[in-house]
Amino acid sequence: MEQKITAGRDELGGFAPKFAQLNDDVLFGEVWAREEALSARDRSIVTVTALMAGGILDSSLKFHIANAKRHGVTAGEMAEILTHAAFYAGWPKAWAALRMAKEVYEG
Repeated sequence: MEQKITAGRDELGGFAPKFAQLNDDVLFGEVWAREEALSARDRSIVTVTALMAGGILDSSLKFHIANAKRHGVTAGEMAEILTHAAFYAGWPKAWAALRMAKEVYEG
């Protein structure tokens, strides 16, 4: 990832410092930085799909949809990704994710 993520420390650093450190330094600092293994664009697609499939339809999903947009996933591609995933992850989850994606891409 091109920017250092500090959301863990910002939101939970005082309450759960180890979780915050793992979130910021390992997940976003190390795993997402492995561009030679999988591009940030592809990681974004996988992450959005996994969150939707898992029913994580909150600000985490919205962040990752916006992150996918920043990494070059177009609105049309996002709509197609979520439509395809709807048949495997569930129609109501796709409705929620598509509404959120529409807000991100049109906002």
